[in-house]
Amino acid sequence: MRDSYQNYFMTKNIIDIDALNFEKNNGLITAVVQDCVSGTVLMVGHQNREACEKTSESGQVTFWSRTKNRLWTKGETSGNFLNIKSLKIDCDQDAILYLVEAPESTCHTGSFSCFGASQSFGVLSSLFELIESRKKEMPEGSYTASLFKEGLDRMVQKVGEEAVETVIAAKNDDREDFLNESSDLLFHFLVLCAGKDVKFEDVLKKLKGRS
Repeated sequence: MRDSYQNYFMTKNIIDIDALNFEKNNGLITAVVQDCVSGTVLMVGHQNREACEKTSESGQVTFWSRTKNRLWTKGETSGNFLNIKSLKIDCDQDAILYLVEAPESTCHTGSFSCFGASQSFGVLSSLFELIESRKKEMPEGSYTASLFKEGLDRMVQKVGEEAVETVIAAKNDDREDFLNESSDLLFHFLVLCAGKDVKFEDVLKKLKGRS
């Protein structure tokens, strides 16, 4: 049996169906769908063997509907298909994690996720939200607010300075210094994005499109 944690890249449209344990849950396995960029959990459903076979053939997630007692491919009516980038089978062989190109809306309510969550990129999303709040509130004594007060030229200058310092740290082969300078560069880049009224998520979407 293959390693349960192995990635199966959907360029080959292969699911190791024989590795799955359908007997454990009355012929069904759990299918967890996750945005391949942000890691946001989009939805959870169930699959039988036939649903897995169709998913493997099409590269789009197909579920088994327990209420309608039939196969259904997410997006067949809405157009919001779940196009698979890769997948993993769990250690008990009774669940699959699908990493997909997330559509604008996964939930039938129109939300990005069926769990009501917005697209999140962890600490970077939280930091960007904080930066935007500093821009809006402009609290006294805030370094971030001072950058907004000084204007776009100052923000651009800081990104340039931090980029040079990051390069120097890399050339000096000082790991800790490189980590510090890289963090400073990312922070000032996010400040510049906010100063330009560009959402950090839009930058990542552009990057995702290039892949």
